[in-house]
Amino acid sequence: MTSIVFMGTPQFSVPILEALVANDYQILAVVTQPDRKVGRKQVLQQTPVKEAAVRLNLPVFQPEKLSGSPELADVIALQPDLIVTAAYGQFLPTKLLEAAKIAAINVHGSLLPKYRGGAPIQYAVLNGDSEIGITIMHMAKKMDAGDMIEQASIPIEATDDTGSLFDKLSYVGRDLLLKTLPGIIAQTAPRTPQDEAQVTFAYNITKEQEQLDINQSAEQLVNQIRALRPQPGAWLAVNGQRTKIWQATVAETTTDQAAGVIVALNKKDFELAAGNGTVLKITEIQPAGKAKMPVQSYLNGVGKQLAVGQQVVVPDAE
Repeated sequence: MTSIVFMGTPQFSVPILEALVANDYQILAVVTQPDRKVGRKQVLQQTPVKEAAVRLNLPVFQPEKLSGSPELADVIALQPDLIVTAAYGQFLPTKLLEAAKIAAINVHGSLLPKYRGGAPIQYAVLNGDSEIGITIMHMAKKMDAGDMIEQASIPIEATDDTGSLFDKLSYVGRDLLLKTLPGIIAQTAPRTPQDEAQVTFAYNITKEQEQLDINQSAEQLVNQIRALRPQPGAWLAVNGQRTKIWQATVAETTTDQAAGVIVALNKKDFELAAGNGTVLKITEIQPAGKAKMPVQSYLNGVGKQLAVGQQVVVPDAE
């Protein structure tokens, strides 16, 4: 039986861990991020991978920082055949990668060499890509730079956001990993070096990227809203108030109004002029201190005083 140390954190990793167990791989330990306090009540919450590991009766390690931790020595001492990572969320020391008897493998959420880094799915949506995929790859000291073993892709639908693609890709990754593992274990799987000339990076989303720039085109704004959904969400300063925009589309109409001016307002529509004469049609919104709501509810409440022609987002203020 092939032994594995599995390293993952979010829901994306869970189907992969469950599939390894179901296919009789021996999971020696699961390494995941520490429990975190969440929400207004600061309730301590386990990671989805920890919940799965506990349910599956697997040993769990949760070092705050893996490098230099006592847990790192414990994991190395297990001497697994394979280390398999899937969105673990921490840098892996070289001595850990070298502890695997056969290989250290990563299930990466992009079609490498495009989007090395911690937010490849978000950047694929943000950039309006038409497809996205999974790369099964060897881990290397340099971030996401290891040799590729195999890839699989799926289309990005207009209705997709980061959340839906995380869900879809978790199963693509699960199936591709199960397909490639026999060859990896037999050391007959292909190893394709990445073309360094084609490398792009997808670093973690910053706080600054959460704010929408109304000077961008409506299409770019919609992509940004989808990329930041379900977390952390994108926002506009509407009349100076931080207002999250959860759902929006590109209106079929164009406008000669300045970016940030309301161009349509009725029971169904809340449309703002955006960059290059385009129009952003907002359909779900969340004013500061309120729950998210359909735009009809917003216009009957907080947005009741708005009027067509009013400049509610000031580009220079963003």
